[in-house]
Amino acid sequence: MLRTGILHPQLARVLAEVRHKDTIVIGDAGLPIPKGVERIDLGWKEGSPGYLEVLKEVLKYLIVEEAIFANEAKEISPAFHKNATALFEKDVPIRYISHDELKESSEESKAIILTGEFTPYTNVILVCGCAY
Repeated sequence: MLRTGILHPQLARVLAEVRHKDTIVIGDAGLPIPKGVERIDLGWKEGSPGYLEVLKEVLKYLIVEEAIFANEAKEISPAFHKNATALFEKDVPIRYISHDELKESSEESKAIILTGEFTPYTNVILVCGCAY
């Protein structure tokens, strides 16, 4: 048994498998999963686990080259979104696209990690970086 770190076996495996330029999505409870994209559903009740909690933990292990959010996150949930962007290292570029484009782009992701979050537009595409 692992003593620490990400204990969820599917999530730990996906984080270990992604490579440079691969993308994964962390989303709210309602984000649709395109056919063929691996679903890692962590949510078990409203708000648990929360989006910020999952994002913060994933960022401890993953090298992120870019973060892509929906424009609507800034408009609909601005305070929540500000808390999300504050979790990224200062040198990580943050880009914005429409929510529809985000859902379309998620079709190319290695996996989508769903949280129990019910706050609107709490989704992010993480573009994986390289350790060297």
